[in-house]
Amino acid sequence: MYAVVKTGGKQYKVAKDDKIVVDRLEAEAGENLVLDQVLMVANGDQVNVGSPIVKDAVVGATVLRHTRGDKIMVFRRKRRKNFRRIRGHRQDLTLLQITDIAPDGKLKVAKPAAKTATKTDDKPAAKKAEAKAPAAKKAEAKAPVKKPAAKTTAKKATTSKAKDA
Repeated sequence: MYAVVKTGGKQYKVAKDDKIVVDRLEAEAGENLVLDQVLMVANGDQVNVGSPIVKDAVVGATVLRHTRGDKIMVFRRKRRKNFRRIRGHRQDLTLLQITDIAPDGKLKVAKPAAKTATKTDDKPAAKKAEAKAPAAKKAEAKAPVKKPAAKTTAKKATTSKAKDA
């Protein structure tokens, strides 16, 4: 099964588990998105083409990360006018992974993995380490602190001959 989706003014042919790079979307990394501008859905010999979009068809995607494209140099000039301008540009992009294609609009949403219980077990051990730490701090506080010796500056000796002259 595949679909043709429109996002950012461009059209992409996508299938499940495909990774596509689209123009920057306002979503955080790891967030699930629903692309609802589906222009065509094909499932084997069954093809459903929209006019302009297929009714009730949606595509589910997950934002993997945000990135930037390659730098392109934009060069403008006018002949015989001594006019030259160079400017660089990098397009902001978003990497998406297609999770599901639903021609009827019913997406199967993948739930994020639950946090493991090992993190909570680490907290009591950390508290025990912190309880031992104040005793070490007290021992350090009792130790005398040595101050650096004061620097003395040597004054220049002037000879009496220089004063007489």
